[in-house]
Amino acid sequence: MVDITLGRLLAFCKNDCSHRRKNAGEAEVWMPETVRLTVNGVQHQVACDPDTPLLYVLRNDLGLTAAKFGCGLGLCGACNVLVDGRPVHSCDTPVWSVVDNDIRTLEGLGDSDNPHPLQRSFIREQALQCGYCIPGMIVTAAALLETTRVVDDAAVRKALNGNLCRCGAHNRIVRAVVAASSEPTRTTSSS
Repeated sequence: MVDITLGRLLAFCKNDCSHRRKNAGEAEVWMPETVRLTVNGVQHQVACDPDTPLLYVLRNDLGLTAAKFGCGLGLCGACNVLVDGRPVHSCDTPVWSVVDNDIRTLEGLGDSDNPHPLQRSFIREQALQCGYCIPGMIVTAAALLETTRVVDDAAVRKALNGNLCRCGAHNRIVRAVVAASSEPTRTTSSS
């Protein structure tokens, strides 16, 4: 595990980054760049280091706090968001890599007035305990349901294999996703 952390750290700390400026005899100075992101259908401009993990920009700059910091290594799924319809670990995805992509968080799937079928199903099936992993579970399951409308337990377990729940609610989560797969689809909101 140390190798993964060190490798990712080194990838984020490149010496040739254009946003870092250093003149001879001076200390290195960080120069923020404007990064343009489309999140939940809304265009945003954020001044940041392009190597900043997407999770930090979502939570700290855009105020979208559903995605959670879990492991920081892209292993637990608590930070999952959808990038062009695919689940992505936002904790180890630099913002420069998603500039021209459609990013969707749990906040963009639905809200209390117009919840996504998965959100309704998770509530109905009581498919959460502490709730920390649930945003990542729901967006990952949403990607599955966008490509496969009717699913069984095996398909759900395979899709959610990279999402961990320490509370042990996996069986209820699987039941909720299977139940949601039979609900009518709706277009996603850009809330």
